[in-house]
Amino acid sequence: MQETHTKRPTGMFGFTIVWLGQIISVLASAMSQFGLTIFMFQKTESATALGLMQVFFITPFLLISPIAGVMVDRHNRKLMMMVSDLGAGLATVLILIFQWLGILEFWHLYFASIIYGLGMAFQWPAYSAAITTLVPKEQYGRANGMMSLIEAGPGVIAPLLAGALLPIIGLTGILFFDVVTFLLAIGALMIVHIPQPPRTEEGEQGKGSIWKEAAYGFKYIFARPSLLGLQMIFFVGNLFFGMAFTLLAPMVLSRTGNDTLILGSVQTAGAIGGVIGGIVMSAWGGFKRRVHGVLGGWAISGIGLTIIGLNGGLPIWIVGIIIAALVSPLVNASNQAIWQSKVAPDVQGRVFSARRLIAWFTNPISPIIAGTLADFVLEPQMRVTSSLSETFGWLVGTDPGAGMSLLIFFCGFGGILAGLAGYFIPAIHNAETILPDHDQLPKAD
Repeated sequence: MQETHTKRPTGMFGFTIVWLGQIISVLASAMSQFGLTIFMFQKTESATALGLMQVFFITPFLLISPIAGVMVDRHNRKLMMMVSDLGAGLATVLILIFQWLGILEFWHLYFASIIYGLGMAFQWPAYSAAITTLVPKEQYGRANGMMSLIEAGPGVIAPLLAGALLPIIGLTGILFFDVVTFLLAIGALMIVHIPQPPRTEEGEQGKGSIWKEAAYGFKYIFARPSLLGLQMIFFVGNLFFGMAFTLLAPMVLSRTGNDTLILGSVQTAGAIGGVIGGIVMSAWGGFKRRVHGVLGGWAISGIGLTIIGLNGGLPIWIVGIIIAALVSPLVNASNQAIWQSKVAPDVQGRVFSARRLIAWFTNPISPIIAGTLADFVLEPQMRVTSSLSETFGWLVGTDPGAGMSLLIFFCGFGGILAGLAGYFIPAIHNAETILPDHDQLPKAD
């Protein structure tokens, strides 16, 4: 094969350019999300209504993910990365137009969430697979640590910045800034060279109709118990964490009289924890045995979640969310590095889409479970004399929001058990020695 020469940035330098464009865009999106969360809760005062935003996002996301993975493997990965940014930008433009016209209603956010979910289905497999060809293997841990900063970094200042700007430029101004930054993210992608992956025998075996290729990702994972086991850890952990974080904002708002500054402080504290963890992971690269980062990280994160559920107000919430967020980059970057090392690059779009669908399969229902339990069972029971309030009132209180705190507390225990369980299953604990690296696999002729 003839080597292709290009003057466009590539390698870690090219990755850093794309990363900078994304982190600016995600900062603006986090500001919009904060403003829209306040808008939704003020309109509805319902944890269920907030949870439904996640349902309307995640359901189309999961439904189209297998097809998105096929498109990532079949087509130019840079183009697929742009598709995800365009989808998110279109959703924000629609919300901006409705807000500008003064007709924005809470159900409009559900419609926009559907569009956003469809676009984001392309983002994660495209970006994950692009890292494999853009960055040297020994840099996977650091690159994924930097990607974790995209999730956590903007959250350090986004809630406080959004809270300060809302009275000045309003929700309309924040949404407009969000749209502009999507263009910057796409511009960063356009100037970078992202190599296409080499063909492998695994890739050739997975070729066929779009439905066959979409199914190939699941067949690949189910044929490898170690990979399937890792995803089941995330399946269980995400069920509990999805329920807990659905309730975080309404719990804090309920217990503080809708104090958006306190909510912003809690979210910022979590983001600071995530940034510190991401910086450490970017410099360190994680444990030599990356599975320890996955399993141990889940257990520690669960401990942080149980602390969030305790009665004590802002100091307790800050301690708990920092602990939970601090190890999140370690968990995700370690797991990502395992998969990027073991899965052939030319099938990563399909396999990673299937992988995320398995891990996130509970996401459409966890907000509904959490919102329903909170609104109709736990909140009413914790505010009156009942077996629940008498048993757990000393732990989580009996004021508005106590029922949500109790559910968050027990979800933390679920996260702890999810992480520790992997140490008792050899296929998971020894995943890195059982599976060969993809660069040891035969290439296609």
